[in-house]
Amino acid sequence: MDIAQVAKRTGIASSTLRYYEQRGLIRSLGPAGTRRQFPAKVLDDLALIALGQAGGLSLDEIQSMLTPTGPVIDRQLLAAKAVEIDATIRQLRAISRGLKHAAVCPAKSHAACATFRGLLKAAASGALDRRVQSRFRRDD
Repeated sequence: MDIAQVAKRTGIASSTLRYYEQRGLIRSLGPAGTRRQFPAKVLDDLALIALGQAGGLSLDEIQSMLTPTGPVIDRQLLAAKAVEIDATIRQLRAISRGLKHAAVCPAKSHAACATFRGLLKAAASGALDRRVQSRFRRDD
């Protein structure tokens, strides 16, 4: 399959495919300088790259799982990334609840709303801490 076919089937730009090849994430069959031809398994490799990126893995982390004999999944890395994603979800839910509260808060202004002030303070510190999260948290 040539590079244009891979790009068309995956929706990944040819320039990105060349970059992935340069990084060692995918391998073409022909010698350098010729039109790139890829084995059919490149589609699986690209799917794994897309999944890894969607899960927040860096290209270096993804590359460590791609071997010439097939993917070698780092289960500890995936478990740690899942914990990070769960924390992000909790944080976003807390922010969402705070914003929804501010939208319907009976206080005369948002500055008078203790809940909204708590959310602002947490945001100013760079992240919502556990105290603020638990304030907005309800059972999921």
